[in-house]
Order: sequence, then C-alpha cells, then structure tokens
Amino acid sequence: MSGGMTELRDSGVMIQLAHQAMLKMGLDVDAVFARLGVTPELLADRNIRTPHEAQLIFWHVLQEVSNDADIGLHLGEHMPVYKGQVLQYLFLSSPTFGEGLKRALNYQRLLSDASQASTGIEGEQAYILVESSSDRVAGLRHLNECMALGLIRFFRYVTDDAFVPSCVHFSHEQPADSREHERIFACPVLFQQEDNRIYFNTQLLDMPSSHAEPELLQLHEKLAIEHVAKLERQDIVTRVYKVFGEILETGQVNLEDVAERLDIKSRTLRTRLAEAGTNFNQLLADYRCNLAKRLLSGTNESIDEIVYLTGFSEPSTFYRAFKRWTSQTPVEYRNQRRQS
Repeated sequence: MSGGMTELRDSGVMIQLAHQAMLKMGLDVDAVFARLGVTPELLADRNIRTPHEAQLIFWHVLQEVSNDADIGLHLGEHMPVYKGQVLQYLFLSSPTFGEGLKRALNYQRLLSDASQASTGIEGEQAYILVESSSDRVAGLRHLNECMALGLIRFFRYVTDDAFVPSCVHFSHEQPADSREHERIFACPVLFQQEDNRIYFNTQLLDMPSSHAEPELLQLHEKLAIEHVAKLERQDIVTRVYKVFGEILETGQVNLEDVAERLDIKSRTLRTRLAEAGTNFNQLLADYRCNLAKRLLSGTNESIDEIVYLTGFSEPSTFYRAFKRWTSQTPVEYRNQRRQS
C-alpha cells in the first residue's frame, strides 16, 4: 500500500453511543467488548478514533451475540441522540435547518473519515446521500441501517420533531423480511438502490432554528475548523506508525527512510510531527513500547524474538529501553500481566 494512504477512522463517540444502546437492549455487553478488545478507557475517551475496518468485526460479533438478524435497525432504534458535540452546536446555532445541514457537511470528518454525505433536490423532495467505503464491503448492512436511523433521530432533535423522512433508499440487498424497516422508519424503504439516501420535504430546508444565534455560530464554526485541523495533524502520526509496522523488523528505522516511504522531504516530516505535538524519536519509542507490551502480555514469543520484532539489534539495548519505559524488566512485566 502506498505511503500516501491514511487509515480511515471513525469518531469514538459512535462506539460510546452503541454501548448505551446495547445496555438499553439488555445485550451481553461484556461478551461483545471482550471479543472486540474494547476497554473501559476507550469508552471514556471523548477524543479516541477507531479504525473503520473494525466495523465489520463489530457488527459480525454483535449479530452473533444478539442472534438478531436486524441488529443494526434495533441498535439504531435504542441509540441515544448524538449530542454534546460541535456538529450539534453548528446545527442549532444556524439560522435554518438547511444552513445547519450545509455547515455540518463541511465538517463531517469529525464523525468519520469513511463516509461522505451530500445533499440534493428532486422536485419537492430533498435528500441526503451517504456514500461510505463500507458500501463495498459485504456484511455492513447493519452499519448503513443504524447510521440512517441515527441521522433521522438527530434531524428530529434539531428540528424539534419536525423532520419526517418521506422515503429511505439502501444500496444493500433486501432482507427476507423488511416489515421491521417499515415499522421503524415509518416510511417506504427501498433496497438495492444506487446509493443510500434519506428523502424529506424541501420545505424543511427553510425551517428556522429556534436556537439560532449568529455570535455562537461563529464560535462553533471556529471550533469545528480547529477540530478538523487537529485531525489532519494527527494523520501524519497514523501514517508514520503504519510505516513502522512495515519496516521495524529490519532494524533500520530512521526519519529519512520513513520520509522517503511517505514520499515527503525529511524536513517536512519533522515539521509536521512538531505541529502534531510530537517528534520522530518519541513516536518510535511509543510504537516499540506498545508493541513490546502487546507481545509480552498477549503471546508466548521468546524475549529474543520480541527483541527482533521490535527492531532492536541487541537484547541489552531492548532491556534498557523497556526498563526506562515501564520501570520493569520484560520478564517482570510478562509475569505481572499473566497473574492479573
């Protein structure tokens, strides 16, 4: 894969909302999260971003544990409305629903790198179209259905319940029984369409927001710009980590080689890492430390093999570095993790 590719990630708020819905449905949350490796720390971190490709595993595990063929629909039905984020504030402080929608779409990356939403008009019907990299992955019907419901419930919230979908289109195949779709969406639902769309009356676009506030709108827009800029700064860290994973075992890991793989100048890489609040040596140490911890606690690899896998040329260098990172020797760390 080219060094220019960035791993697609979703806002951690999505898994946090799903967690609340799972609890409300009485699902075995511990069983699901144990299989997914989701920790309490992840659920508490408002700034975490999760790999989008993990969605496939999440929905597979969730369907297995719940034994529910319509788990995406039912999770979306029980999910709390998306609140307390900058996109909500942008909507509420905009003069109309249409203005709020337009502004929020400028910053949709705050929710996910993998989905691209846009709007359009067909006669008296407006629509929001959601293109997702997931549409090309079999088995992510649940994500599309849950996301559509999440959007509709959010639109209802910001319009004081005035938003009503007139029709919903899905690109995935029609399930054997779609009566639940008709019940939950309360409008016609069509499958095997060209894309995923939510249709609604164009008059809603001009609906005034009861919370419109020009001064707050400016503030919220500034905040959204800052959040997106922060994500863009973090992209370079994700890309550097990916290169570490590809070349660490060679033992030859330096800034110049990583910059070459990313097809950027060494000086540019150094500057962009500084803008992200870190530096090359710190990232390399963090990556090696986390990899060593993972191998020591989760595998039976020998210490010599872990020395090699973490890119150290000598066991003594690895031992010194690990003691500096954790105040423990690798053997002490492994034993402690196994006991706990």
